[in-house]
Amino acid sequence: MNLVGRPVPRREDERILRGRTRYLDDIDPPGAAHVAFVRSPFAHARIASVAVPDDLDGVFAVITAADLERVGDLPVQGIEGGEVSAEGHPVLARDEVRYAGQPVAAVLAESRALAEDAAELVEVDYEPLDPVLDARSSEVTMSRWHKVAGDVDGAFASAAHVVRATHALARLAPVPMEPRGAIASYDQAEDQLTVWVSAQDSHRQLAGLAKVLDRPEESIHVIVPDVGGAFGSKGAPAPETMLVAAAALATGRTVKWAEDREENFVASYQGRGVEADVELALDEDGRMLALRARMWADLGGYLMPTTAIPTHTTAMLMCGVYDIRAADVEIVGRRTNKVPTGPYRGAGRPEAAYFVECTVDVAARELGIDPLELRRRNLIRDLPYETALGWTYDSGDYARCLDAAVELVRPERHSDDERVVGTGFGMYVERAGGQFETAEAELLPDGRVLVRSGSSPHGQGHDTTFAQLAAERLGVGIDDVELRFGDSREVPRGVGTFASRSVAMGGSAVVQAVGALKEKCDAVAGGRSMSLREIAEAEPGLRASARFESDLVFSSGAYGAVVEIERATGRLRVLRLAAVDDAGTIVNPLLAEGQVIGGTAQGLGQCLVEQAAYDEEGNPTFASFVGYSLLTAAEMPPVVTAFVESASPLNPLGAKGIGEGGSIGTPGAVANAVADALGGVRIDPPFTEDKLWRALR
Repeated sequence: MNLVGRPVPRREDERILRGRTRYLDDIDPPGAAHVAFVRSPFAHARIASVAVPDDLDGVFAVITAADLERVGDLPVQGIEGGEVSAEGHPVLARDEVRYAGQPVAAVLAESRALAEDAAELVEVDYEPLDPVLDARSSEVTMSRWHKVAGDVDGAFASAAHVVRATHALARLAPVPMEPRGAIASYDQAEDQLTVWVSAQDSHRQLAGLAKVLDRPEESIHVIVPDVGGAFGSKGAPAPETMLVAAAALATGRTVKWAEDREENFVASYQGRGVEADVELALDEDGRMLALRARMWADLGGYLMPTTAIPTHTTAMLMCGVYDIRAADVEIVGRRTNKVPTGPYRGAGRPEAAYFVECTVDVAARELGIDPLELRRRNLIRDLPYETALGWTYDSGDYARCLDAAVELVRPERHSDDERVVGTGFGMYVERAGGQFETAEAELLPDGRVLVRSGSSPHGQGHDTTFAQLAAERLGVGIDDVELRFGDSREVPRGVGTFASRSVAMGGSAVVQAVGALKEKCDAVAGGRSMSLREIAEAEPGLRASARFESDLVFSSGAYGAVVEIERATGRLRVLRLAAVDDAGTIVNPLLAEGQVIGGTAQGLGQCLVEQAAYDEEGNPTFASFVGYSLLTAAEMPPVVTAFVESASPLNPLGAKGIGEGGSIGTPGAVANAVADALGGVRIDPPFTEDKLWRALR
């Protein structure tokens, strides 16, 4: 049966729409202690003391840092070729707080309401300190990556043109539909800790819990139930999850924390927050000779486990899709008194694409060359291609993507007394996949196949896509395949779902595991015609496993946008958007397009309305949807999508990644369209009416 490439509707949706899902807050263990956190109202302060009132109604315990002497800080991942501070985020603040919203104490009570009421009665004596809110002026460096490749100085010295540009992308809040949460239960007799957590996978949470709590991994069982979105924000273990687990160990009670929306805004790590000074050297024909970039990343008050990863990705992708043979790129991550940053959909890729693509348009205007022509002159044509910064692009057809985007978006430029209209393009290349992923396939007694995957869905549609892959390989119907995810005791150890890796890595592992199972079935059949049910009866318990490893794969794409700005008000409308993505083999076009539309909506949100802003004292101004806007369906422009399928040679599917392309390609395209409409005047997003009205004048 030919299932790969077919737009099979998501199998998950009926269960979700009928309310048969089981999210973290749907789990209600009897007698559980509910947690509410005492959070700092200051961006930066010393903690002089924490006073807990006696006899709080319905309160079991109040936990402070003094009660967590045997609990470590969150571990920090390093970056290849760079420097990263080893200072991780503490579970609870000890002698100082470094951002408004940082957990200082935790209250355990009979109900959530009682815990929240009691948390307001805990008295913390703060000594406020001046906050640092700007990465460039911060004196504390928490990460640094710098690489020079090729004769950069020589290229700039001999260049006919040197273009300089400064860009910035503001911080964003991920805002998943379901906020974070965790439940922990401890069986003292068996010395077993069970943790349910709304997360992107089970095994990264398991490793984090073992490290922070200093317990063997085999003594911890992690279960990830249905997850209502993450966008990167539920990947790294959270300090609140560690507190819930530590509280269960200390009290012997089942402990539950379900985050509310205000907490999610002020305490869940954010994305972006990077500024860049970029220089591009070109010869007299507009050929790109070399690139220099100096970037400053606002990392917040502490390092979360993966805080430094997006900055490294940004730096490594600063040559984009262009044949630039010399580069000098440095990115410095600085401490500020804001909530920490971490991977958010795109995780460093949107920053690189925005910085590079906006600089290319600046160069085109200064050189008097059409922006499309300048791109075409410099595109990488022959792949595989090793970039000056050290990554090897495996496959792609960048020119074809650009041509398709131009055709689909229908460029438009004009102005009159009421409005100005402009068109812009943005290209991208992104890393995806890498490391390893696992799967197991088991033949059930009724002839169906059970597949267990180390990948873990939180909205992407794994249950459908992986079932398509398994069913086609076995020649059975898709309903004859069952998927299991998210239980560290049941599924094989995997790396998880992030960085557009699920199909390329998890899907390849599924194909290999199912292929190995098929070989065992063939051996049982011995050349006879037998159904899977008959094989299961003849040889019960057949199963096979696979661990698939691969280097990084590189997706790419080209986006085009047409925008209109009203002269009288500065109001911006995106009239249409074209999204062309090359994710290698597309297993399910329907789901792939859904990923593109979702990513595009988040990219447009960054361009039009979203910004995690702070006041001069470091207080977030966005603790609800009143202060942090999201696009609605009514505000989405027409989006036309297309796929270019340049198969990767690095996995059996030829797949790359599709989950982040929309968030990567959209900002550069819209920003360049805005600059085109403004006659070359450049501003950074969000493109508010006030900014645009002033720019028009």
